[in-house]
Amino acid sequence: MLARNRFLLLVMVGGAALAIISLSLQFLNLIPTTPLLEERLLQAADGGVGGAVGKSRKRVFPAPHTLEPNPIAEAYSYCNTPNRTEQAWEGHSPADYKLLSVQVMIRHGDRYPLYYIPKTKRPAIDCTLSTSRKPSHPLLNSFIRHMGQGAQGHWESPLGSVPRLPNHSACEMGELTQTGVVQHLRNGQLLHKAYRRHSFPPADWTPRQVWLETTGKSRTLQSGLAFLYGLLPDFDWTKLTVRHQWSTLFCGSACDCPARNRHLEEEQRRQYRLRVSDTQLERTYADMARTLGLLTRQLRAANPIDSLLCHLCHGISFPCAPMGDGTYGCLTMAQFAVIRRQQLDDEVDRRRVGLYHKYAILAMYPYLNRTATKMERVAKDNEAGRARRAGGEEVFSLSSAHDVTVAPLLSALGLEEARFPRFAARLVFELWKSPPATQGPQKKKGDKSKVKDGEVFIRVLYNGEDVTYHTSFCRSHVTNTNQPLCPLKNFLSFVRRDMFSVVNATSYQEACYKRPG
Repeated sequence: MLARNRFLLLVMVGGAALAIISLSLQFLNLIPTTPLLEERLLQAADGGVGGAVGKSRKRVFPAPHTLEPNPIAEAYSYCNTPNRTEQAWEGHSPADYKLLSVQVMIRHGDRYPLYYIPKTKRPAIDCTLSTSRKPSHPLLNSFIRHMGQGAQGHWESPLGSVPRLPNHSACEMGELTQTGVVQHLRNGQLLHKAYRRHSFPPADWTPRQVWLETTGKSRTLQSGLAFLYGLLPDFDWTKLTVRHQWSTLFCGSACDCPARNRHLEEEQRRQYRLRVSDTQLERTYADMARTLGLLTRQLRAANPIDSLLCHLCHGISFPCAPMGDGTYGCLTMAQFAVIRRQQLDDEVDRRRVGLYHKYAILAMYPYLNRTATKMERVAKDNEAGRARRAGGEEVFSLSSAHDVTVAPLLSALGLEEARFPRFAARLVFELWKSPPATQGPQKKKGDKSKVKDGEVFIRVLYNGEDVTYHTSFCRSHVTNTNQPLCPLKNFLSFVRRDMFSVVNATSYQEACYKRPG
């Protein structure tokens, strides 16, 4: 009998331990995954919330896993609160390689919601800047002073009338917060440290060499300025021209593409079908609407996830509304988790179906083509024996954009598994030149590598991690000790021809105007 009781006790203890371990895994699951692309693609610039990034910054791509991702942990990662030390892998190269140019695409930093949930109080956030408020940054005070001299700069219309700093004690809809400013001061400072040993950008940079472009939203303009100030502390305003991109796709004069719009419409229909088939999501929206005393369609129109994420990122309790009996009904973390879980499911389905990738190829070709052209010009400007252009080429370009810009750019590059752009996400293109053979490592006998003197290479980094060999144009490229980077010619061929094979075409014009079917 005693032996039997000991056996039962062991079984009970073992079962309890397993239950605790299982519960711990549920709460501590930080396995990264790629969340949703926002519902309202291009209906409004950055007009909704698309998703999150994983807790581990090192994991740019989701790791294979069997446990379901934790939607709450993913949401916190999306916030990208600047409270940890980061290492940037930008600027790393083989010995004696020369950095020729850098082109950066960023998503703006943390912002106030774009949507208001009826019958609830708006989150109380101060959008003025103060070093006494967290999060702060050592450059914040000097940044504020430097922005006051901005009238000396050159501004394309309508950017001259856009405020250079967030300035409302009660944030306005979509306004950049102090967190957003600090995120990009940190981004710029990270690249400043990464490129300092390469003397890049040159201390005597010319107006032609540094390029800054942004959409007309204050949050993108201010994010771009904060990033540039972190990279180039006390930059000379008189040498800077801030250029305006009217489209969130940064497509310039090549925005007309009927086929792109058709692919987007098909993708939106896919999103809608998946969403309405999710019965748990439908019940959750109905419960939330009932709690707040709204019609379900009113709650949907208010895009509640956008506001709820702001509450989460800033540590503010979820909104409540007065009930008829004098009590308050509040939205819950469990309801938030259901919406986030559906967003993660949507991301998986999006990759499986592939409609979004076709849209992304056509949406981001103009930007990628400009990127390729700039790199090619810089490479030619650095050819041995060639007379350089007066004032130089654009060696540093910064494009300050939205998640509806960065997300299709990732997809167009073939980075389908990359995390959805968090606040202050950055995508970096680096151009490198190999040293003359006499300066580089000596080739071993029988080495068949074909690195030429002064050959040019490209690196692509996302949030500080090198993702070059995950891109479509370098995924199959074989590396060896004498050719450790991806040749620029791979990228040029991809942008000018290969990328259109996904839409059964050989050029942008053909892909855009080819009749469907």
